[in-house]
Amino acid sequence: MNLLRRTAFLIAAASLTTLVGCDDNKDDPKPKTGELELHVENVAGTASLALNAGSYTTAQGETFSVTTLKYYLSGFKLNRADGTSWAEPDSYHLLDQRVAASQHIELKDIPAGDYTSLTFTIGVDSATSVGGVRTGALDVANNDMYWEWEGYTYLRLNGKSAKAAGGEFFFDVMGYRRPYNNLRTVTLRLPASTSAIHIGEGKTPEAHVKADILKVFSGASAIWLTQTSFVSGGADGKRLADNYANMFSIDHVHGN
Repeated sequence: MNLLRRTAFLIAAASLTTLVGCDDNKDDPKPKTGELELHVENVAGTASLALNAGSYTTAQGETFSVTTLKYYLSGFKLNRADGTSWAEPDSYHLLDQRVAASQHIELKDIPAGDYTSLTFTIGVDSATSVGGVRTGALDVANNDMYWEWEGYTYLRLNGKSAKAAGGEFFFDVMGYRRPYNNLRTVTLRLPASTSAIHIGEGKTPEAHVKADILKVFSGASAIWLTQTSFVSGGADGKRLADNYANMFSIDHVHGN
């Protein structure tokens, strides 16, 4: 009799534990998430970039103006100090100097926590260039940044200069095949005044990123407009890509 009572007691206890476990699962809060807004400002040194206006000077002393600036940023990641990271899904953004709204990027559904750096790729990965879904920023019907034989143009910088052949220069950087794979992935550290970007509910910090186009012309290679006024991928595209990989920086973070 004692054995029967003990068995019944164990069965009842197990059932109660299961029910309590189910109730606990129902009460589990959803993981907290937040957002981050990136504001990307195109500049030339200390001056804000203006199309078809103003004059800028390269490190080589050549003056120029800009008529077009477009580039793709993709594969955004926010990195934690412990080496883990969060990656934005379907992460493709086309920034166009003519379209102010394109310079504001909203990263959503980020797990709450502290993040110490930002990683992204300048360009579009080869798999997407070859056969990915082409909607949104990748819609080839609504932009001129796609070529059948090379895929997406990663960066386009066109302008005018008395030093360039014919008075104009046209830079299209593209290509994902060796030896001229011109995709560049960069990681930006936070400014010294900011230890981390704090992501959480009810707040949307904004990171102000500057893109200095003067660095397209200098860095790993000196680009002389007297010698290079037309680029469409290839070796010259690689030289430009090596340079502009260093043109981005996080200037400040507010609302943090």
